Amino acid sequence: MTLDTLARWHKVVETRNTDELNALLDDNVVFHSPVVHTPQAGKAITSLYLQAAFHVFFNPTFRYVRELSSSHDAVLEFQVEIDGIAVNGVDMIKWDDEGKITEFKVMVRPLKAINLIHQKMAAMLQGGR
Repeated sequence: MTLDTLARWHKVVETRNTDELNALLDDNVVFHSPVVHTPQAGKAITSLYLQAAFHVFFNPTFRYVRELSSSHDAVLEFQVEIDGIAVNGVDMIKWDDEGKITEFKVMVRPLKAINLIHQKMAAMLQGGR
């Protein structure tokens, strides 16, 4: 049975339940960060990045404002305010026939937001919250 990947992703975002990431991510998933120049490969590192992103991005102002999707991929545009800075970006998600996410790419604007996110994500990933 194929997972309804996009609906499950939205549920994870809505509930902030990162425990569900394991079921959604393919073992060989590749994560593309807006602040790290090399792709991050594998479920463990992708899960780590996404969990940190949940802490940085998902405050009460976060919302998806546009969605474009097909049978195996989607682009989700989001808006959020972080420390008084308006952040606009997209999550680009690809999945396989089994519904497992195989690629997750995040793009963010403006530059001021990227710099803030870089600082906050680095603190999260280094355990400094």
